[in-house]
Amino acid sequence: MSSSTQDSTARAILYAFLANFGIAISKTWAAWLTGSGSMLAEAIHSYADTGNQVLLYLGLKQSARPADEKHPLGYGKLSYFWSFIVAMLLFSVGGLFSIYEGIHKLNHPEPLSQVWVALMVLGLAIVLEGFSLAGCLREIRHIRGARSLRNWLRHTRNSALVVVAGEDVAALLGLVLAFIFLTIASITGNPVFDALGSICIGVVLVVISVFLTIRVRTLLVGSSADPIIQDAIASILADDENIEFVFNTITVQFGPDTMLAAKIKMRAGIGYDDAIASINLLEKRLKEDVAGLKWSFIEPDIAD
Repeated sequence: MSSSTQDSTARAILYAFLANFGIAISKTWAAWLTGSGSMLAEAIHSYADTGNQVLLYLGLKQSARPADEKHPLGYGKLSYFWSFIVAMLLFSVGGLFSIYEGIHKLNHPEPLSQVWVALMVLGLAIVLEGFSLAGCLREIRHIRGARSLRNWLRHTRNSALVVVAGEDVAALLGLVLAFIFLTIASITGNPVFDALGSICIGVVLVVISVFLTIRVRTLLVGSSADPIIQDAIASILADDENIEFVFNTITVQFGPDTMLAAKIKMRAGIGYDDAIASINLLEKRLKEDVAGLKWSFIEPDIAD
């Protein structure tokens, strides 16, 4: 991960942390004042998201640790591990708790009071969460370049940014649902709608957390490099005049870093020393021109 990419990820995490912490405090006050189940579910969700940003930042920093004897390929995959943990916390602490709280309120409804306070807090939270999401999307735009957001989400290996974006979307949807159902409960005087709002918020969180878990799982198990990186590698290999044929290439992503293994056939007539010098120059060019490529193993051969 380049320094600019790491900075963009850190900024997106900071936006989300500040927004969620401020929102969590205001929601807690509103939930205590109004007795709203939707508001309590939203408060727990925001506290969970605040803690999640700490874990994502921890993963970002740990993934940048240099390689050592026990971990010769570095600690890059730690960013995937913490992203996976965050996705699971969003599922359990956020989603399942919201559903539980909604069912509890549904079976034991309680009258709401001073609903205007909760609606005011929710309105402010929607604005703050909107700024957080906009900040995250701005950082993603710096990284994804000309690619569409959908294409970037599908192929990126930056798990932290994917999780932050997913959390922001989940939080914004949850806030809107809480506002709608709390408004209906206030108009009708029926607290059942508040309980239904909590359940709907939980379902939204569970769905998004499942998506994030599946997305991060593919990276945690082991994934090839981003298609853009693969294309850049293929282009450099194709342009090398001393390579007659590329039998195969394998790329593996280790968090911010990429490893390349390639088997090639050198042009006929090239001497042993010249072949070694050519491969060394090729590996140097690959590491200079391909962002994030840290390891390169080029094997000359005559057959696959």
